[in-house]
Amino acid sequence: PTGRILLNGYLELKKVFLALKHQPNIKKYLLAFFFFNMGVQTIMLLATLFGTKELKLGSGELIPVILIIQFVAIGGATLFARISDWRGNIFSLSLMIFIWVGICVFAYTITSVNEFYIVAVLVGLVMGGIQALSRATFSKLIPVDTMDHASYFSFFDVTFHISVVLGTFSYGFIEQITGSMRNSTLALASYFVIGFLLLIFVKMPKNQHAKT
Repeated sequence: PTGRILLNGYLELKKVFLALKHQPNIKKYLLAFFFFNMGVQTIMLLATLFGTKELKLGSGELIPVILIIQFVAIGGATLFARISDWRGNIFSLSLMIFIWVGICVFAYTITSVNEFYIVAVLVGLVMGGIQALSRATFSKLIPVDTMDHASYFSFFDVTFHISVVLGTFSYGFIEQITGSMRNSTLALASYFVIGFLLLIFVKMPKNQHAKT
């Protein structure tokens, strides 16, 4: 590659950002994704820390949590791919968001290791599916006449990483001012609710099949 490589990368992102002004549907989806991904990634990154600080779990009790999440995620991704094939991407994503809200509310109340394992199963169920389906849905919303697919997905990835930074920061900030990760977990539930309220206004293109 030649020329101003770094600058050209930012210019491509700027081009997509300006194009979104004329693409309200994909803009609504990116906003919805931004909020519910704040919740998803924060839970995935800080779940074991929650177990350590709030439930005083040791490494021997946390290792099974990681294994449970990974194995259940395989079946969960397959399940929600089939639901998407049956009812469409938006329905499948909305269903998973409802489950995530339930996970946050349930996590606020748990007091034992067995309850924490139940949370791990639920997280695994929706973890793989929501990540795969989020990207698949975005791919179907990209204008069919564009040649800038790489730029659109780069913009999607930037949205992803900014949401991770803000999600984890807000989680830690709320814990700092309230003294409890449980309150932070309830805040994550609000991110999912906002994401859902934005998502229901997204319309999938009629000329593209909803199957992932």
